[in-house]
Amino acid sequence: MLAALVLMGNASAAAGAASDTTEAGSSDHVAWWREARFGLFIHWGLYAIPAGMWNGKPTPGMGEHIMQRAKIPVGEYEKLAAQFNPTAFDADAWISLARQAGMKYVVLTAKHHDGFAMFDSAASRWDIVDATPFGRDVVKELAEACARHGLKFGVYYSHARDWYHPGGADFRGHWDPARQDGDMMEYIKNVAAVQVRELLTNYGPISILWWDTPDLMTPAHAAVLEPLVKLQPGVIMNNRLGGGVDGDFYTPENVVPASGLPGNWETCMTMNRTWGYRVDDNDWKDTTTLIRHLIDTASKGGNLLLNIGPMANGEIPVPSVERLREIGEWMGKNSVSIYGTSGVPFRRLSWGRATRKEDRIYLHVFDWPTDGILRVPARGEVGGAHLLVQPDRALKIEGAEDGLRVKLPAQAPDRIASVVVLTGVREFDVLPPPPIRQSDDGTLMLACDTADLHGPHLRLAGNTWLNLIGWDTLDSRVEWDVEIERPGDYRVMLHYIAHAEQAGSDFVFQVGDAELRGKVAASRNQTVELGKITLKRSGPQKVVLKPETIAAKEFLRLRTITLQPL
Repeated sequence: MLAALVLMGNASAAAGAASDTTEAGSSDHVAWWREARFGLFIHWGLYAIPAGMWNGKPTPGMGEHIMQRAKIPVGEYEKLAAQFNPTAFDADAWISLARQAGMKYVVLTAKHHDGFAMFDSAASRWDIVDATPFGRDVVKELAEACARHGLKFGVYYSHARDWYHPGGADFRGHWDPARQDGDMMEYIKNVAAVQVRELLTNYGPISILWWDTPDLMTPAHAAVLEPLVKLQPGVIMNNRLGGGVDGDFYTPENVVPASGLPGNWETCMTMNRTWGYRVDDNDWKDTTTLIRHLIDTASKGGNLLLNIGPMANGEIPVPSVERLREIGEWMGKNSVSIYGTSGVPFRRLSWGRATRKEDRIYLHVFDWPTDGILRVPARGEVGGAHLLVQPDRALKIEGAEDGLRVKLPAQAPDRIASVVVLTGVREFDVLPPPPIRQSDDGTLMLACDTADLHGPHLRLAGNTWLNLIGWDTLDSRVEWDVEIERPGDYRVMLHYIAHAEQAGSDFVFQVGDAELRGKVAASRNQTVELGKITLKRSGPQKVVLKPETIAAKEFLRLRTITLQPL
């Protein structure tokens, strides 16, 4: 669905403060969104008709990308509009389901990359009202349904990438140049800007403008579109406009960053693999996974925007409906531990996650301790403890060398996530996390989003796969605290991206007092073997990677470091 985008800031400091930031783009008009924490993404358009199949064969990639992935000529793709008549569409039923799930806002794909508008537009007849037998304005109906049910309404708009209108961009290039080639600025002015103005003028309050994607966007292009947000002073927008515009929140995709992100951020996530409906995509995440993703996101100060891909007839796939209802059952009992909470700067909690609101800390326990003792790696002044679903039953809590200990009942009240509430919290100091340990076979895996970042510009980037970027000064480094249990010889492998001009940069890799030097090789998101390192002692040690020379403007983009025993 989306493009890889830069996520600004130092992730090592993000987990505890993300929701309370006062950085640029984090003004009062974003407060409702931080309170909400949970929203519904809807990917729906003409691509639901082929549903991932073309000429009787499955196409690669996402369902909503079928026009590009199958290289369907514009004239052939146009014929789908005559087949689009989703008589089962019921805006109130969709929004009621979102509300039942505990969601507070909705974002609809008003126009995706195929250029087809799900609203009545004067800029082009390539829209649901003018080009289909259905003839109804889906944006209008969903906006009105959100108003009736008390949810905020937002629109996704593919502003730069457009495979239908001449001049629309695609970083891969056009496959039907006779229909697609044209002047991008003319497209921006005559189609994108007109349609964004329509969306922000004709449909009542629009709470979110979700740009996607900034293919070939320049500051000049952005200067045409950005001023339009003033049409609705309360609207917030994401960071995908491009052209140097930051936006109000960052947008990792299908991943919850291990340490959260600084500022406002929202993970958008599919329930299966694709965003738009594919008839052959049955790889569904179970409800436990989805609820724990929601908790994980809130625990790091972020929002979760969970996606559905309705079918061409207007029905939501049954697995999506089932999961939303089951999430709603959990939220009906536990939503106070999600809404309006901020992150707690725990790292690598063994049993679950934690959120905070005012003087309460909510401990979400995924793995119920077999000995009945919940160990919380923190010290502080706490008034009491109880299960969220049993507020009148106090739990015994005491301090210990390894932090606070809460005595739990023998059985977990919830199989997915049981919530323990610490009340009257005043001083609360999180203890340093335990070191990363080797796996059973001795392998040590170090991911970029579990590192401590030291450097003025180091930050996480990417969507499905995270990388460290901004490594542009010699005093920048990344560090991990590890526990070595098996001294000996190890093969060191780095998974990174480096362009040809970056090849040749010198760096040093250290584990405690052991050291290995190397040079960056050109790597297109591959694993490169650095060499052998000998670890002579066991115990806690620090792993460090730092450059000694930088051949180009940037060192490399790191994903993981792996040490395998020889």
